[in-house]
Amino acid sequence: MSATGAPKKKPTHEELEATSAGSGVPVPDQIGSGFEGGVIDQAKAWLSRVRGGEMGVLPAVAGLVVLFVMFTIASPYFLTDRNFANLLTQAAPYVMLAMALVFVILLGEIDLSAGVTSGVAMGLFVVLSNPGGIKMNWILALLIALAAGAAIGTFIGFFVARVGIPSFVVTLGLFLGFQGLELLIIGTGGLYRIQEPAVIAIESNNLEPWQGWVMIAVILVISFATAMVDRRRRTRAGVPNRTITLLWIRLVIIAVIGGVVVALLNQDRGQSLLAITGVPIVVPLTLFILWLGTFVLDRTKFGAYLYAIGGNPEAARRAGIKVVGIRWTAFIICSSLAVVSGLFSASKVGSVDASFGTQTVLFGVAAAVVGGVSLFGGRGRLIHGAVGAVVIATITNGLGLLNLPGGVNLLVTGGVLILAATVDAVSRVRAGGSLTR
Repeated sequence: MSATGAPKKKPTHEELEATSAGSGVPVPDQIGSGFEGGVIDQAKAWLSRVRGGEMGVLPAVAGLVVLFVMFTIASPYFLTDRNFANLLTQAAPYVMLAMALVFVILLGEIDLSAGVTSGVAMGLFVVLSNPGGIKMNWILALLIALAAGAAIGTFIGFFVARVGIPSFVVTLGLFLGFQGLELLIIGTGGLYRIQEPAVIAIESNNLEPWQGWVMIAVILVISFATAMVDRRRRTRAGVPNRTITLLWIRLVIIAVIGGVVVALLNQDRGQSLLAITGVPIVVPLTLFILWLGTFVLDRTKFGAYLYAIGGNPEAARRAGIKVVGIRWTAFIICSSLAVVSGLFSASKVGSVDASFGTQTVLFGVAAAVVGGVSLFGGRGRLIHGAVGAVVIATITNGLGLLNLPGGVNLLVTGGVLILAATVDAVSRVRAGGSLTR
């Protein structure tokens, strides 16, 4: 209630888009809105934001290009159709886990239990579905595993959002406790092989070559339709649109990059008489979840509220946003997507053991930070986490081709994470923020 007794009006999605992170006061949407002119002016505005510290995913993309060049020079096997497909399947679980963690990192929170959450859920899945277990229908078993992930997220969200315990403490406790729960579910030293062909196919099978081209066409159609809906919505709200030339440029970039990737993956990469062609099935699944999550963050009130809370929780609360509910929901989404990441990992390795998922969460956090998602909250997108995950997977893949010890992989990954966190902190200061929340 306001001082006059009238009910407080919640901010609209457009008002939240134009809210400054520091003060919570709506400001005119000038840069990137179309006021400044055409493509050249938009480019100048973007360069101005980069110089001001808002680099986004740019460092991760630059690092990815450098890694590709380095590994291509160092190993003749790196930039081949066979290894490229392997790189995509290796990256998929990291991409999914990074996207899961983005939802809570945007709030300035953390979930250290996401990896073992996937382990517990996949442990339930194999025990329920395998012939040596309860022999339940695998789809029903998977739904139970996803429900378990959502329940764990609900549990975390209650203690973080409602009770007020720091997320680091709650999720660290679960990280330790769930390792014991995995042992109880699967058994010490136990291992269950994935028996269901449909689950194995996620990471092992490929689309038909023509289906890859259909996938690119669908992406282009959805991108165009989504952009046009956004333009109409902004017009109705009285918010200026960017020049439509930027849309055409984006579609051309998607078509060119997507076409190159599909053409490369449609080459026969088999090493026997059996041909292996096509885009791995896990790729369109990952892209669909990426699009769905991006839609939620960019085009719903929930997403706008999430960014507002991450930028300034007190201002968001005073604006009438239900901060507790948003925080709670973010942890539920995180744990649920972590189960999907575990499904991809189980499909890749073909088994689930008692230590499943205990090592992956740190790589997920590293991927999100490397991609440009701010640990301080309020800044970052799902695509940033996805790109960061590809960077982490590229390091692992490339160093593996060079036959370097696993310790080198951890050292390099840790160094990249520290560098990314430093870039995040420095860019925050340059943008007028602070090193403390």
